[in-house]
Amino acid sequence: MKINIINITKSTLLTGVCILAATFTACNPEPDESDLYTFTGETIESLIAQDSTLTDFNYILGRVGYDKMMAAYGSYTCFAPTNEGVQAYIDSLYNDKEAVIDHNGMTENSLEGLTDSLCINIVKYHITTTYRDLVSMTGNGEISTMLGYEFSYSSDTGNTILGNKATITASDKQATNGLLHVIDNVIPRFTRFIGDMLERNKDTYAIFNEAFHRTGLCDSVLTFMKKGDNADGTFSFTQLPRENYSSALSAETTCKVGFTVFAESDAVMEANNIKSFEDLVKFANEQYANAADWYDYLSENGITVSTGDDYTNRFNALNMFVAYHILYASMSVNQLVYEKGSNAYWNYAPDADPYDYYETMLPHTMMKIWEPSNIGNGKNLYINRYRMNNTLTDQLASQGSESMHTVVDEGVMVLRTGSLLAYNGYVHPINKMLVYNRIVPKGVLNERIRVNCTSLFPELINNRQRYWATGDGNIGSAYDGSRAGIPSKYFDNMVLYDDYFCLAYCLHGAWRCFESDQVQFWGRYDMAFKLPSVPSGIYEIRVVYAPMSYGGFMQYYIGSSPSVTSMQAIGLPFDASVQVTDPRIGLTNATEEDDMGVSSDIAMHNRGYMRGPYSYCGHAESTGWTTTNNGRFEYGASMTVRYVLGRIELKQGQENWLRIKTLNPDNPLLPVGLDFVEFCPTSVLDNQQYTEDWY
Repeated sequence: MKINIINITKSTLLTGVCILAATFTACNPEPDESDLYTFTGETIESLIAQDSTLTDFNYILGRVGYDKMMAAYGSYTCFAPTNEGVQAYIDSLYNDKEAVIDHNGMTENSLEGLTDSLCINIVKYHITTTYRDLVSMTGNGEISTMLGYEFSYSSDTGNTILGNKATITASDKQATNGLLHVIDNVIPRFTRFIGDMLERNKDTYAIFNEAFHRTGLCDSVLTFMKKGDNADGTFSFTQLPRENYSSALSAETTCKVGFTVFAESDAVMEANNIKSFEDLVKFANEQYANAADWYDYLSENGITVSTGDDYTNRFNALNMFVAYHILYASMSVNQLVYEKGSNAYWNYAPDADPYDYYETMLPHTMMKIWEPSNIGNGKNLYINRYRMNNTLTDQLASQGSESMHTVVDEGVMVLRTGSLLAYNGYVHPINKMLVYNRIVPKGVLNERIRVNCTSLFPELINNRQRYWATGDGNIGSAYDGSRAGIPSKYFDNMVLYDDYFCLAYCLHGAWRCFESDQVQFWGRYDMAFKLPSVPSGIYEIRVVYAPMSYGGFMQYYIGSSPSVTSMQAIGLPFDASVQVTDPRIGLTNATEEDDMGVSSDIAMHNRGYMRGPYSYCGHAESTGWTTTNNGRFEYGASMTVRYVLGRIELKQGQENWLRIKTLNPDNPLLPVGLDFVEFCPTSVLDNQQYTEDWY
């Protein structure tokens, strides 16, 4: 469900953290029938109607009125199953012995026996509002549908297979309103929860599946929808004034919940001498019995690890082992990091690697997922890969010499094939035993940690708002071309102290932003969000922004709870409108300096500022990436700057909340943008041998 929540003027499109380089348009996935018209050329509907093997699917389209959509203006890709495939699917629905409702609500085993809701689900699961030709489905991946859920595709066998069931038999049939593919089966929808999917695949995951259920963690991932603040379960919003506004933002007002589970197969278990559930219990006890030595949350809260047989105890060793495999965000393998080549306007500059950090179900712990570009084909994903002195360097304009970056632990690889897609998330196979051991907090996470805005708020991931791009038809038609609205009470990890507030997500595009997106706060913003649970230590905390005249004036606070009484100001009042040439920042053109800006970096840092990272920003040029079109070496109105909030001790054993309060309450059009939050431990900041890299 979507609702328009705020209008934005053309002038405000230039405000915020970044400037959008171009204006785009989008398609409405469900046009108003009053605006429909039929083309003189072939439409998707006319192609379907002419094919005698697709009469059953055409009946389903017409039954619920979607034949009009497929004959109307728009841009769609339709995967149409043959009559034989439709009949097989109907038979499976009617004879489903595990159906919650007898025969899944069907009145008879026939086309006519389908309910309208089943017809709608079938249709919307076979249509996407993005152009997907056969070439774009090379390899493995997922396709988002109008139903709001994905199906997988794979072309490893020479055929393109959808949902591990339906094979494309006739492809790339061009229509004036999109593309038609003919498939031999209905793409199966996944209506089972993660626990059920593991149970159904226990031939592969027998040991992990038993642990998943006996710890009770299977019950922790049964949720699939979060209840909003309205009586009907949807989320409300704060409406900003309409004067001088020209167009509206679109916002999702329902909120799905999802999870990602990493799982070791029985083969991986056996390679580690784990051949039974009892062997896994023994392994977990060995790994976690002394976890208080490195897992600060335990020691700071006086918690003792249990090695007994009450596996439902959240601090039983086996429970801890399984919990560290679960993330609070539903992601396909391709969505775990923002991969290179994901955006036409922006990408990683020079030689930077995609990575992200996520909190797990093991209380107050994180994992890093990293896609190193120098291994294999550069598409291998590793959990908790540990490289010595990561984010430190011994060279200018480089991540550092190879000799200082010895790989201590190669990490756990996430396999790109074999994932299980459930109704509320994914199960991804991994190649080694995944453990929160000493290396993770003391090594892997003992680096500069840069957490993107979407990783702070899993709701953006679970509702597929992360990676939304300008022109994506799944967003809807009523938005300003660059932003989508977010209800103000959408996030569990955010509290509001003033209701006169609006959230917006900046869609993927030509922004000067990490991972090419950000969240913006408008109105009389005074809110706080929970920081990720970094290992205990003293950190320098930084935020990034683009200085421009429309930037807001604000104060940051930090506290151990969302209560205002726990908050203490951190840093001086911050004015994001101060321009880069202002001596308060002291930014210089590093390309004109003999030391590439090293001396001016030190002077800037003493004033509380840093240049934008070397690893991103800028627009691709025909000659490729150079040192002059990324954040580090840009100089001018569009470049990014990091603002240093200050040093503070953070404890893993408690929550840490960052509050941002506007000091311009009378001007709701001065926003603040949240791109990423950076945590730099003193082990990196004060290192006597190496310096922090520019990446």
